[in-house]
Amino acid sequence: MKKHVLLQFLLLLLVLPLAWAQTQTVSGRVTSATDGAALPGVTVLERGTSNGVTTGANGEYTLTVQPNATLVFRFIGMATQEIAVEGRTTINVALGSDQQQLGEVVVVGYGTQLKQELTGNIAQVSGEDIANIPTPSLESALQGRAAGVYINQGSGKLGQGINIRIRGAASVSASNQPLYVVDGIPVTSSDLGTTNAEPLNPIADINPNDIASIEILKDASAAAIYGSRASNGVVIITTKRGQAGKTNITFNYYTGFSRPTKIREFLNAEEYIELFSEAIENVGGDPATVFARNGLDINSPYDQNWGEEPFRTGSVSQYEVALSGGNEKTRFYINGNFNTTDGILVGNEFDRASGRFNIDHSISDRVRIGTNVSLIRTLNQRVSDDNAFSNVIQLNALPPIQPKIDPETGELNRRTLYYNNLIDQRDGFNDALTYRTISTAFLEVDVLQNLRFRTEHGIDFLNLQEELYLGRQTQDGGPSGYGYNSQLTSSNYNTNNTLTYNNTFADAHKLEGLLGISYQRANTSSASVEGRGFPSDRFQKIASAARITSGSSSETGYVFASYYARANYVFRDRYLFSGSVRVDGSSRFGSGNRFGAFPAASAGWILTQEPFLDGSSLFSFLKLRASYGLTGNAEISNFAPLALYSAAAYEELAGLVPTSLPSDDLRWEKTKQLDVGIDFGLFNDRITGEVDYYIKDTDDLLLNLPIPGYNGYTVITKNIGKLENKGFEFVLNTQNLVGAFTWNTNFNIAFNRNKVTDLGGNTIFGNSRGLGQIREGEPMGVFWGPKYAGVDPQSGDALYYIEAGSDETTSNYSLAQDQRLGNPNPKFTGGFTNNFSFKGFDLNVLMQFVSGNDVFNMAGFFQSVNGDYFDNQTKDQLNRWQQPGDITDVPQARYLASNGGGRSSRWMQDGSFLRINNVNLGYRLPATFTERIGLESARIYVQATNLATFTDYDGYDPEVNTTYFGRSNVNLGHDFYTPPLAKTFTIGVSIGL
Repeated sequence: MKKHVLLQFLLLLLVLPLAWAQTQTVSGRVTSATDGAALPGVTVLERGTSNGVTTGANGEYTLTVQPNATLVFRFIGMATQEIAVEGRTTINVALGSDQQQLGEVVVVGYGTQLKQELTGNIAQVSGEDIANIPTPSLESALQGRAAGVYINQGSGKLGQGINIRIRGAASVSASNQPLYVVDGIPVTSSDLGTTNAEPLNPIADINPNDIASIEILKDASAAAIYGSRASNGVVIITTKRGQAGKTNITFNYYTGFSRPTKIREFLNAEEYIELFSEAIENVGGDPATVFARNGLDINSPYDQNWGEEPFRTGSVSQYEVALSGGNEKTRFYINGNFNTTDGILVGNEFDRASGRFNIDHSISDRVRIGTNVSLIRTLNQRVSDDNAFSNVIQLNALPPIQPKIDPETGELNRRTLYYNNLIDQRDGFNDALTYRTISTAFLEVDVLQNLRFRTEHGIDFLNLQEELYLGRQTQDGGPSGYGYNSQLTSSNYNTNNTLTYNNTFADAHKLEGLLGISYQRANTSSASVEGRGFPSDRFQKIASAARITSGSSSETGYVFASYYARANYVFRDRYLFSGSVRVDGSSRFGSGNRFGAFPAASAGWILTQEPFLDGSSLFSFLKLRASYGLTGNAEISNFAPLALYSAAAYEELAGLVPTSLPSDDLRWEKTKQLDVGIDFGLFNDRITGEVDYYIKDTDDLLLNLPIPGYNGYTVITKNIGKLENKGFEFVLNTQNLVGAFTWNTNFNIAFNRNKVTDLGGNTIFGNSRGLGQIREGEPMGVFWGPKYAGVDPQSGDALYYIEAGSDETTSNYSLAQDQRLGNPNPKFTGGFTNNFSFKGFDLNVLMQFVSGNDVFNMAGFFQSVNGDYFDNQTKDQLNRWQQPGDITDVPQARYLASNGGGRSSRWMQDGSFLRINNVNLGYRLPATFTERIGLESARIYVQATNLATFTDYDGYDPEVNTTYFGRSNVNLGHDFYTPPLAKTFTIGVSIGL
């Protein structure tokens, strides 16, 4: 199949010269319709081709075209014109201002607004920018495209949870994930899985090719209309809709392969025997004896590269057909998409099939109805959590002197130092099957000339089936097999009802008002069962289990009732004012604190509308804006303020046991945010950009406080503490070259500093082997512990600094005091995009950078610890101290002596990186050719994602995180057997019929 596709591409390219026939020369002059001045630099193109020129200093041009050609005249800030040649040799054109550009519409909460009239901060990403990028989830495709939006993919596992921080973390214990709104309806975006595997990402269910635009609401003015769930920002996803006109049919296809961005190097058999023999001798042992005691053969003939066993060459393919069109009364968009991805990790696969049907119908000039229906099926064949021995990445800890295949049985070796979890991949599976619909219906009525009523009702219904089986020879499934099955149903119903008023008075006053009420009810129910004793590994369904060992069921839910209002006022097209308020009521809080109010206000001034800047040759647009508002966070457990009890049985007698303490005074977590910004356009918008400074303070932190174990409880949720984020954002867009060869760029960079200013005197500790803590006066997840000082050149002992600020060191680990070691939060993040086009060719290059963050590689405890135990070691451990005078940072190898093996900064590194995220090179076939073969358009392309990464971090990938879905911020920046991202190469075609 792939060979046939490539052959067709080559044939198309070979016959291109036949598309060119007789030509004629056209010349003329391009001027401004406003004042008649000549316009140099106007692009003049023959439509459907790459044949074009730019006008000279006097606005003149000459171009050779086909007799039936149509000329396209384009200039930044001017309305594009298309003129048929019709045999003429002279065509003069007067270009007017591009009112459509001035009237660019941005999606905001419960409506739209002209971009130039915005007083809040909203980042926009076009659906075209993320279409056909081979990533399992759309968030990955957003990386580097929006200032202040830090997206951490976590690892290369398919369909897993992804961290998104908009202007830093706004909470300690509550979620830091943004609110996702699809076609006006908040959707489920948190993990619903129950097995010991990577968290599932519900946003991966959405087909990126269905998306028309994504708006990211960053400041309080933009986000406060969503009230209690907007502290972490809001991501508004708008799907595609049909347009009046002929029916357009589009076919998209791509296929490709992927490899890990990096495979780490570990010791080979010879190096392994050398290092561990030396480590044993250094503590007075006999290598052969100690090897044998641990089931290892020091004379083994094998040299197994376990570091490559977790990985494979992955593959990806996507097929899609879309139809859109309609007339003035009815418009439709239909899409069918199938994506199948085999990951770079053994046993990891992700398939998604989706269909969408969006329709809009005008019953009359005043009444409109519509619906958005999506049907989705995803199958995620998962791998285990990083911390599990069944995680395939942990295979690299196995000694290279032990073979993958047992020479005696010819089967996978079961006599390795640690469990050979390839057996899990052979004799088991861990599947998550999801059926989902995200659908809405709306009715819109123009009650009066300037008054519109809209009611919309949406449902996000999700059914998740998790099925796990571990065979008789697996570590956890032996000796008779283990099965687990879970059924979960989540329904999220939402209705919005709004009245919108729009009017303009005396050509000077423009007023928009919004009143609305929303209601949301979400329910989740689940039931699970597990069993053992299967007759053979061919019987994998739970019904075949001889013993049902456990079962459970649960149901939970929450309700939100909301009332909101917003007013926007524009005076003389230059003075902008906006205000909003939302009152939310939530079942997650006690009766005394159930409701919260979230107001916001903003103002703007368009200076280029003032007489003193009218006609400026420098500024084509200049706007000052400022906003202040209050948003909230209610992402806690559904029954946090209540005392809870669970059923418990003893000797077949029913009973109740308390499971959580009440917190009657629990209230909303609130974030106050101030934003000051400038939007600008220079030289007729050849250069545009934004500059923003913000202060974001969170009070009444929803904090899960540990309590003494003798109470019978572990934590209680309280409102304690404050958190501060401050930052600066800069966006610059440039049109560097125009004409036949075009080049434009987008650059964005964001600086953020966060600090926990109050924690009620508490300190929150992370993993016992990790460095992360939540401390007053420090950034979120600050690294805290003993500071590694290198190696004593005389003794080979590991050294530690005794206290902060002192150069005094000790080899006695217990004397080293904890101190501030590092910060997992980046100092700045950003992206840089370059777009080129020339004669039908186009090239897009996206780069992302993250700087100033530290990463703690917890796997170093076991595999970069100079032969402390028999885990295979990284290559750098060969640079160990061996004799007095050696200068190195790797201590002397000492078996089981923990020489440098204590928790410290030894495995902390700079996690900064620059990554070439996406490169797309395409060629659009000339319209004269595609018309002859019955096509509207055709584009072929090659693409690479995660093409190259530049970093000093020596782990698999600097973009790692053991924290998913915005929780457990204490563990930020920790790497524990976390697999790298995938580097993917694809070839694709997009055909319009």
